[in-house]
Amino acid sequence: MLVHKATTHAGPAVLAPVPVARPRLPSAEAVFPYLQRIDAARWYSNFGPLLVEFEARLTARFPDGAQVVTVSNATQGLTLALTAMDLPVGGYVAVPAWTFVATAHAVIQAGLRPWFVDVDLDTWMMTPEAIAGLPPAVRDSLVAVIPVCAFGALGDLAAWRRFRGETGVPVLLDAAAAFDALCDADLPAVVSLQATKALGVGEGGFLVTNDAALASRVRSLTTFGFQGSRESHVPATNAKLSEYAAAVGLAALDSWEVDRLQFARVAQHLRISLIGRPEVAFQSGWGSEWVTSVCNIQLPEGSAAAVADFLLGEGVETRRWWGQGCHVNPAFSDCGRGDLKHTDRLGDSVLGLPFALDLGLSDIRRVAAALTRALAAV
Repeated sequence: MLVHKATTHAGPAVLAPVPVARPRLPSAEAVFPYLQRIDAARWYSNFGPLLVEFEARLTARFPDGAQVVTVSNATQGLTLALTAMDLPVGGYVAVPAWTFVATAHAVIQAGLRPWFVDVDLDTWMMTPEAIAGLPPAVRDSLVAVIPVCAFGALGDLAAWRRFRGETGVPVLLDAAAAFDALCDADLPAVVSLQATKALGVGEGGFLVTNDAALASRVRSLTTFGFQGSRESHVPATNAKLSEYAAAVGLAALDSWEVDRLQFARVAQHLRISLIGRPEVAFQSGWGSEWVTSVCNIQLPEGSAAAVADFLLGEGVETRRWWGQGCHVNPAFSDCGRGDLKHTDRLGDSVLGLPFALDLGLSDIRRVAAALTRALAAV
């Protein structure tokens, strides 16, 4: 790897690479009191007191009537939510092509078929209007829609509520990165608590919904089909969170307000450092209206790969988090799709810059300077 070199009186020095991501979960010191509670209770899994408290604190983030069901990861959350909806096997589920592969994997695991839909070029998200443009045969077999909250942005949830009301087609939000922005449980949503997210437990996630029956069915599916007894009522799996994951989650919630401010501060410094670069576009509201754990920018069309290569030579790591889109992965080669011109453009122009809640000003300046040189060179 080529890195930018700086010369000092002691001889040439090589700057360490700026990593694209540095997740941080709660410290051992912050988690320790919760571990002591586990030791005292000797209750390690199966909906122990820490998990009950963790779910209650998550539920309190939403309006009255919301219910939270934790799961072992968000992919399982999507799969089990679709399964709990009792949709016709083999039906189509509309998903954006501009998403992480977990969205499509969940659809297939639920016995359904993804149909890849293009996204809006400005918001990076699927719209109800795009569903209207599906082939008639697909619309006739459409059993659900999964809008994806791109990198933590919510999109127009009111439009999706209207869509659900007008068509009767269930809508399930893939809100994997939207822990901060999501505050409405009217549309069922699955949030990731993976270590790379703004609030994480290592591996985990949760469903939040106003639909008590859906929450109950998903809960049963996470625990062998049990419904208050040791009798299994439906084919299911084991997708529970342990008390140890809940301990990390509770410690993460304890520091969330401070961590959120740090994410916002770093985001604003990054924005300011690139304020003179109009060809660099951030997601609307990123770092001011909502925070997340990654920084994605939209560059001049077709330049993402060249800029990434240039930055790597400067010791600045980047990531094309969703690559060219979910649909290009071999796992989904036989899945249906329409015209994906906007997704193709985003795949060639969106790039993830280094971002972490403790990214320092010196590294921010270094990233901005390297990106400025990259844009001049490509």
